[in-house]
Amino acid sequence: MRIVSLILLCLVAACAGVPQEDKTPELNLREARFSDLPGWGADDLKTFIPAFSKSCERILKGTPDKKFGALEQSGTYGDWQPACRSFLNVAPENLKAFFENRFTPYQVLVDNQPEGLFTGYYEASLKGSRVQGGPYQTPLYARADDLVMVQLGEFREDLKGRRIAGRVRDGKLVPYENRSEIVAGNWPHNDKVLIWVDDPVEAFFVQIQGSGVVALAEGGAMRIGYAGQNGHVYYAIGRELIKREELTKENVSMQAIREWLSAHPDQADEIMNTNASYVFFEELYGEGPKGGEGVALTAGRSLAVDRSLLSYGLPLWADIEAPIEGASHIQRLMVAQDTGGAIRGPVRGDVFWGYGERAETLAGPMKSKGQYWALLPN
Repeated sequence: MRIVSLILLCLVAACAGVPQEDKTPELNLREARFSDLPGWGADDLKTFIPAFSKSCERILKGTPDKKFGALEQSGTYGDWQPACRSFLNVAPENLKAFFENRFTPYQVLVDNQPEGLFTGYYEASLKGSRVQGGPYQTPLYARADDLVMVQLGEFREDLKGRRIAGRVRDGKLVPYENRSEIVAGNWPHNDKVLIWVDDPVEAFFVQIQGSGVVALAEGGAMRIGYAGQNGHVYYAIGRELIKREELTKENVSMQAIREWLSAHPDQADEIMNTNASYVFFEELYGEGPKGGEGVALTAGRSLAVDRSLLSYGLPLWADIEAPIEGASHIQRLMVAQDTGGAIRGPVRGDVFWGYGERAETLAGPMKSKGQYWALLPN
């Protein structure tokens, strides 16, 4: 289904697809011109083609009169399908003119303010084996058949974007086991191991990321992706370490938390289990990982957004501060193709950076200010 990462924010705030209690700020749109978009014209739109093509292929399969996601101004699938048909056939050198002729930009505002928070995520790297043995003693579980995940917005409009999960017992939906119970083997599905990995800390972090590539001891690799979550509220262990005065707000980071857990193996399980949320995985084939839209993500072009406010497949012109010192300011066209529990609010995004050391370097500390414009078909 989707990845969910949000690295630093996930470690110090809410994350992982859990229901949020805070009231979502109001989303406003302000019509703009392409000349208003910072850096418009400098982006190499040829590298945008793979990302938007995946969304367009999905859009073209939609029922024309169906509402195009959460954003009311997005219209229907039928409003988007002519533009998508044209996009899939446009010459790369004509992409700038294509968007200027077929779309109108609207700045997305939060309570009439343009600026919001942007974080980053990436596809994690692990070492593992399909069979238990040697250093490979930590299981990552596949989703069990009795896990029921409920999108509450399908039942009540005011609960759109929120969900719960559990299992049915005696005709009632009851809570699923928490992380502590699952990792201790105190649940009915210890036989549902997807892969064994060599490090419980990395197993914890891939659950925050929601996807990863496992280098197999037998040779080759397995790509894994999010298949479900146990329904328990995510609790950020960075917050717990700050509470215990092991880290401070100033030095907390993904790297600092990983280092602390590795340096304190006798306390690591207890700290990780303060987060009751547990993510289940599936093996992915072909391109990946896949986001909430159900299409493969594209490094640097896929953006996770609040799906209760914005629609999957929506092109967004992003103007975001550099993710780390020495990196470039981000001014490029992206696509809303994913979501996450910590991605809440109208001007809020999580940039997918791809796989590998560079992706992790960019994503890990990213906590940048930025803004974006939604491109809607004329």
